[in-house]
Amino acid sequence: MPRKTSSGNDLVIVESPAKAKTIERYLGPGYDVMASVGHVRDLPTRSLGVDVEHDFEPRYEPLKEKRRDLEKLASAARKADQVWLATDLDREGEAIAWHIAEYVHLPNDRVRRVTFNEITQSAIEEAFAHPRGINLDLVNAQQARRVIDRLVGYKLSPLVASKIRRGLSAGRVQSVAVRLVVEREREIGAFTPEEYWSLTAQLAREEGEGSFAAELTRIDGEKARVGSADEARTHEAALREASYTVEKVTRSERKRSAAPPFTTSTLQQEASRKLGFGARRTMSAAQRLYEGIALPEGQVGLITYMRTDSVAIASSAVAEARIYIGERYGAEFVPKRPNAYRTRSRGAQEAHEAIRPSSFARTPASVRDHLKSDEYRLYELIWKRALASQMVPAQFEQVGVDVSAGRYTLHAGASKRVFDGYQAVYVEGRDDEEDERFTVLPDLREGESLSLLDLVGEQHFTQPPPRYTEASLIKALEEHGIGRPSTYAPTMETIRERGYVTVEDRRLHPTESAERVTDLLVEHFPEIVDLDFTAQMEDQLDQVAAGEHEWVPMVRDFYTPFAEKVSEGKQKIAKQVEMTDLPCPLTGERGDKLVKRFGRNGWFLGCQSYPECKYTQPLPGEEPEALDLPGVGEVCPQCGQGHLVAKRGRFGPFVGCDRYPECTYIKKDAQPPSQQFGTCPQCGQGTVVAKRTRRGRTFYGCDRYPDCDYSTWTRPGSQGGAATGRRGGRRPVGSTQGDGRG
Repeated sequence: MPRKTSSGNDLVIVESPAKAKTIERYLGPGYDVMASVGHVRDLPTRSLGVDVEHDFEPRYEPLKEKRRDLEKLASAARKADQVWLATDLDREGEAIAWHIAEYVHLPNDRVRRVTFNEITQSAIEEAFAHPRGINLDLVNAQQARRVIDRLVGYKLSPLVASKIRRGLSAGRVQSVAVRLVVEREREIGAFTPEEYWSLTAQLAREEGEGSFAAELTRIDGEKARVGSADEARTHEAALREASYTVEKVTRSERKRSAAPPFTTSTLQQEASRKLGFGARRTMSAAQRLYEGIALPEGQVGLITYMRTDSVAIASSAVAEARIYIGERYGAEFVPKRPNAYRTRSRGAQEAHEAIRPSSFARTPASVRDHLKSDEYRLYELIWKRALASQMVPAQFEQVGVDVSAGRYTLHAGASKRVFDGYQAVYVEGRDDEEDERFTVLPDLREGESLSLLDLVGEQHFTQPPPRYTEASLIKALEEHGIGRPSTYAPTMETIRERGYVTVEDRRLHPTESAERVTDLLVEHFPEIVDLDFTAQMEDQLDQVAAGEHEWVPMVRDFYTPFAEKVSEGKQKIAKQVEMTDLPCPLTGERGDKLVKRFGRNGWFLGCQSYPECKYTQPLPGEEPEALDLPGVGEVCPQCGQGHLVAKRGRFGPFVGCDRYPECTYIKKDAQPPSQQFGTCPQCGQGTVVAKRTRRGRTFYGCDRYPDCDYSTWTRPGSQGGAATGRRGGRRPVGSTQGDGRG
């Protein structure tokens, strides 16, 4: 047990209840363990909270929902002999420890800072045996990041919103991520496919058994380029008349080494490829595995710290892995010297450790019954990848055959895994297809004649670069040095939540809002969305964390020119509106015209006197299909003056009074027949209709909501899924169950 420094009670403060429960298991009597439940203080939500005139001094406030927890911590800390701050080992964790000490007013001689990469008996004992003070360099780096992000958000977001539309925002990292998605989409739009043809011959030995496929690779000694159907037919005719001979047979052996253990970024990428997890889902499961799982032996942390960009593994863990590999797979699977890896990511913190199991003895099978599905699948991925990283390479036998046919050369290749090596445990997601395409060639001899069985010409077109997935976007950010492990998942969440991307088939599609914001920033604030500039700022934050740079001058160097550009932008950047000659139906008698504006749901017409007059209507030709919506044309039952018209809001088409905003009537049961799915199975009175959540996801619910709260994710009539509402489960997240103007 950790040796106490006094005879009384000590207080240990961690971030989460699960982590507290796990650590408590390893501490002896005399220690009280409490959780701060994450962050306890932050900048105010309704004001800038940064004094730009006095060295950017931040004004922190206790989080409203944490005031009671903070008072409990303060009360316990005042009674304790020593206070051990055991928050996470990254800058964010260091800042949380500092915020707690500042709020409770703890004197330095009563504060002990401890960090550990894994929550195990040995790691806890080692940490408590070597406490330190709070590292203010790490705290200042985190403060600098928070202050810069606040300055960008609070100064630039209102400008963007005022020039394009309300509700838009800009951010130091999020805007770079959005720019990458937008530019990739434009690459795809500008891409011109080029036609090309492949010619594949099915050949057979004239003596003995065996046939194989060979593809045309060279014509007259030059790389084959067949660009049209006419060319393909010409070459096909010649190949059908040609004689085929084995020109050259090459054999070689190739080794493929294991990938390094996971970093935050590679874990998120592989979990996306293999498990279909988004970044947030991955990190949520990883957090639980790190903080502790209830096993028969007690609360145990199953993996090391999950926010890291290092690929190093502790020597003790390497030794344990080598023993396990030798016992389970044999000595031939254990390399003579342990495998060591170095990260290639820019600005990686090599002092940290890769993500690995806290003990290789806890195999996935041994803990499966104690884990939820996501936890088990992710733990298995982490365990296998880390174990495989300490195994010998896989070995392959490759055979290449060149076949001559007059002026043509065809090639066939085959690959066979002859020794599993690390692939006995794990194959990276990107390699699965390769390994499934192992082929076998007959035992061919040079000079051997072959017979043509068939010849197939196939048309192809060059393909544009693929759209980003969450995983590939995170990879791009990491490669450019944008953000850090703790920022990847929140950034992905932010650009989705704020409507800059939609996700279709796991691919990120930029919205028109994303394109407009990106264009404005590139033109007027290029440094904010410049990859190199943003990466350099990350490097400067690293220098602050290392004690090599003061944070206030760094922030000032950024803010002074930035503030000047924002001030200029307010005057020089034109609003993205277009005046029309159409009079406003409500205030046209005083000369108000309709202007074309850009809103959450695209372009629309609105009164030039907004917000005094809030009249809006769709663009001509883009009105919702009125004939499909019941009630259109009827007199408004609420005001008796207006008429019901078809409109479109953030949750789809609806019917409302044309005198809005004077009259706010909405016909709740107005849905086109194509969006109606029969009688509600819960109340038997209403009709099940298609609806959309605030995040844009379609669900199906009763049109009598809130009198009936039936809803389901599954389209009525399809298989699978479960209803929600009173009869089971929770309502779809972010749903309103009603129609709205949006």
